[in-house]
Amino acid sequence: MTAGSFPGTAGRVGMPLDGKGLLDVLGVAAVVVDARGRIVLWSPQAEALFGFRAEEALGQYVARLIVGDDHREEAVRLFGEVLAAGTTWAGTFPVRHKDGSTRRVEFRNMRLTDDLGGLYALGIAADHSVVERVEAELALSDRLVSQSPIGLAVFDTALRFVLVNPALERINGIPAALHAGRRISDMLPGIDAPGMEEVLRTVLATGEPLLDHSTVGRTPADPGRDHVWSVSCYRLEGGEGRVLGVAASVIDVTERHRADAEADRSRRRLALIADASARVGTTLEVERTADELASVVVPALADVAAVDVLDSVLSLRRPGAPDEGPALFRALAVKAAGRTEALPAADPPGSVAMYGADRLVTRCVHTGLPVLVERVGPGDLPRIARSPEAAEMLARAGVHSYLAVPLIARGEVLGALDLKRDRNALPFDGDDVLLATELAARAAVSIDNARWYQSVRNSAVTLQRSLLPGAPPARAGLEVAARYQPAQASSEVGGDWYDVIPLPDDKTALVVGDVMGSGIDAAATMGRLRTATCAFADLDLSPAQVLRHLDRITEGLEHYIATCLFAVHDPARERCRIANAGHLPPVRVPVDGPAELVRLSTGVPLGVGGGTFRTARVPFRPGDRLVLYTDGLIETRDEAIDERLALLVGLLDEARGPLEETCDLLLKALRRPGAPDDVALLIARSTG
Repeated sequence: MTAGSFPGTAGRVGMPLDGKGLLDVLGVAAVVVDARGRIVLWSPQAEALFGFRAEEALGQYVARLIVGDDHREEAVRLFGEVLAAGTTWAGTFPVRHKDGSTRRVEFRNMRLTDDLGGLYALGIAADHSVVERVEAELALSDRLVSQSPIGLAVFDTALRFVLVNPALERINGIPAALHAGRRISDMLPGIDAPGMEEVLRTVLATGEPLLDHSTVGRTPADPGRDHVWSVSCYRLEGGEGRVLGVAASVIDVTERHRADAEADRSRRRLALIADASARVGTTLEVERTADELASVVVPALADVAAVDVLDSVLSLRRPGAPDEGPALFRALAVKAAGRTEALPAADPPGSVAMYGADRLVTRCVHTGLPVLVERVGPGDLPRIARSPEAAEMLARAGVHSYLAVPLIARGEVLGALDLKRDRNALPFDGDDVLLATELAARAAVSIDNARWYQSVRNSAVTLQRSLLPGAPPARAGLEVAARYQPAQASSEVGGDWYDVIPLPDDKTALVVGDVMGSGIDAAATMGRLRTATCAFADLDLSPAQVLRHLDRITEGLEHYIATCLFAVHDPARERCRIANAGHLPPVRVPVDGPAELVRLSTGVPLGVGGGTFRTARVPFRPGDRLVLYTDGLIETRDEAIDERLALLVGLLDEARGPLEETCDLLLKALRRPGAPDDVALLIARSTG
C-alpha cells in the first residue's frame, strides 16, 4: 500500500465503519431516466432506498412513482433543466416510499448522453439522515484530528507517513506535507528512529496495541534539548480485516518526566541520607567511619569516592586547613563501583601526600567550599590526580565529572570527600553538590568525634602503659609471662595493672589489681597504688598486711576503690602466700593434676575501709602454675560469671604449653571484640 492508498488528505481521515466502505455506509442508489421520464435503470440500493423492486420501477414514470402530488411539478421542472441545459443539480428532495411515507433524500442529478445522442438523467441518491450522520462523523473526525492537542500520525504498511496532524507538526517542527511518503528515520534523526520503527513493525505484525511507550530524543522543533514522548500505537484495519497501516498518538511528557525524575531523585536523596545516618559513625574509629562514608556514596552518588583528611587534624595540631599553599593529606578510605583504573589512581588508605595549592582538593579545604567540575577536560585531570601517571589512569577510566566537598565539623575543616564519575553518564549537578555536602557534614561530625575519642584513648593508654612494668624480671625458681590489653572504649581505659616485685631471699611478689574507675584519673590512681604496693612489699610484710596499708591509702584517693590480689612466692618452701581484696580468685594449675580455682577469703575492695584481710598458704611445687587476671578477661554482659570461670579453668587445664602461648590463647578465646574493659593477665610457673 502506498501513501495514496488512504482516503483523505493530511488533517482528514476516511473512516471505515463496521468493516464497510463509505459508499456501503451511505447506501448510494443509482437511477437512470430517459428523456421521457421513464426509468431505464434501477440499482439494488434504489430498491432499498425507495422500497420498489426493479420490476416494479423499470418503465415507470419516475415522477409518478416516487414523487408525491405536492412536489411533482417542481420535480418535473428540475428534471427538464438537467436534460435541457446539461447542468448538475444537487440537493435534498422529499420522495415517496412504497410504504406511503415521505422521506428526504439527498440527490445528485446530471445529464448523460449515449453513443446515439440520446439523453438520459442520472440520479445518485442517498438517505438524507444517513448522509447527515456520515458528514457529521467525518467533520468530527476531521476536527478531532486537526484540533487535537495530541500528535497523531498514520503510517502505511511500509511505515511511511500518510497523515500528520498539526499537533505533530509542532512537535516535530516539520510541515505535514513534507512527511508524506517518508519514514521516521528520514525525518527525525535525533530520536531513536530504528527503535520506534521496530515498535510500529511489531504492532503492524501482531495487531496488539502498544500503550505509553517512552522514547527520548530531539526534533527540529527544539534541537538543543532532549524531550520525552509517550507514544501509543494500534493497527488500522479495513473491510474484511484488510491491514491498512498503523496509527500512533504522541504526547510530550517532558515536564512530567522531569517532575517524576526530580521526585525520584528527592526520594533517593532522602533514602541515601537516612542510609548514611544508620551506617556512618557506627564506631569511634576514624578509618572505619571514613570507610563507611565512602561505602554509602558508592555507587548511589559517585562511581569512585575517596575520603582524605588533613594530617594535622588527626594529630590534633591546630589550625586544621591552611589558608593557602600546599596541604598535607592522609588518605583514609577509597571505594569504587566495580573494576576501574580510577581506583589505583587514588591514594591508598593510610598514605600521606602533600598536594599543592593548584590541586582542586586543596582549594576545597582552603576555602571550605565545594569544588565542582561538571565536565572534566584534559586540562582538569592534572589538578584532580595525584600524579601525571594517575591523570593518565583517570583519562583511560573515562572520568568525566568531578566533585569535592569539605568535611567540616564544629567550624573546622577536617578534610574532603572526593567524588568521581566514570560509569554514570550524567555529570554532577547542583543537587549532587547539596547531597554530597549534607553527607559530608554528617560524616565529619562522626570523624571529629572519632579523632577526639582516639586522642583521649591514646592518652589514657599511653599513661597506663607508662605506669605498668616492662618485661617481667627474671627470678630464681620462677618463670613469668604477662599481658595488658586496653579497653576499646576510651572512657574505660586506665584501671587495670599487674606487677612482679623482687623480694629478699629469692622471693617474688605477684600482683594484679583493678581500679574501679576509668580514664586518665583511674590510670593515675593505678600508678599511685602500684607505687605504694612496691613500697609495702619491700617491707617484707605479709600479703594481708600489705592490703591493709593499701586500703588506708585508697580511702583518701577521691572516692576511688580497687580490687587486688597480692601473692608472695617462696621457692624455698614451695608455696605461695596470697591475700585477696575483693578480687576474682586466681587459678592454680598443678603439674600433675587438674586446674582449679584457689578458694580464698575474699576481703572488701581497697578504699572501702575497715576490712579484714587474711593470708592463705597455697602449695606451689615445681611445674605448678598460678594465673592472676582482672575481670575484663572473663566478664561479659550475656553470660554468668560462674560459666566464664569454668571456661577459664577448662582452658588452663588443656593449655600446658609455654606461658607466652598460654597468654595469647586465653586472650583469643575469652576476649570479645570491642570489649569495654581493660585486661591484665599474669601467669607464673615454678621452676624449682
